[in-house]
Amino acid sequence: MQTVVIALYEGVTHLDFTGPHQFLSGIPGLEVVVASLDARPIESHGLHFAHLADLEGQQACDILCVPGGLGCVPAMEDPRLLRAVRALAERAGYVTSICTGSLILGAAGLLRGRRAACHWAWRELLREFGAIPDPARVVRDGCLITGGGVTAGIDLALSIVAELRGVEVAQAAQLLLEYAPDPPFDAGLPETAPAAVRQAVEARMRPALLDALGRTRAVARELGFTIHQEA
Repeated sequence: MQTVVIALYEGVTHLDFTGPHQFLSGIPGLEVVVASLDARPIESHGLHFAHLADLEGQQACDILCVPGGLGCVPAMEDPRLLRAVRALAERAGYVTSICTGSLILGAAGLLRGRRAACHWAWRELLREFGAIPDPARVVRDGCLITGGGVTAGIDLALSIVAELRGVEVAQAAQLLLEYAPDPPFDAGLPETAPAAVRQAVEARMRPALLDALGRTRAVARELGFTIHQEA
């Protein structure tokens, strides 16, 4: 039996982990453990996730998965969470993240010199932790596998299944869950979204991003990284 530990925290985006959880939990021989500090219940966008495992009580795992969300910034500032993530990462065969979860990996000191994905609006913040931002939907750098924003978590999960069980098992999971994306609009990336839509979304996110930049640099400074002034 191989174990996947998904690390949750307040402010996580639930689709970041529920999408991968749906795929991974259906694979024979994979045990998926959803954990938080002190096994605290986690609220996300009006949904409540309870009966979680204690993150610090997990001694080891084969795959560590860290989802993202606006709560990634206070998560980066939480020494207990970072210690728990770092300890599991040291023993894991694969270290993975979705969306801004890669920033938490960076704050844990796990991305120096590594290529990593992130949500498009937050991607450049990875440089603060010595990482190399990569715009691909799923990025692999050795045992590090990271996904882009939110829905990329499903693609990441399928990549993990293919790695562990083979392509046909991954394809079977994709077919079983009818994962055949065909969005009604081609607006899922800043490069394809209409200019007015992109500008409105960027304006909406700007206050959070400015706050995140200052706090990310403070975390990076404590870790001894040279501040990247162009992020």
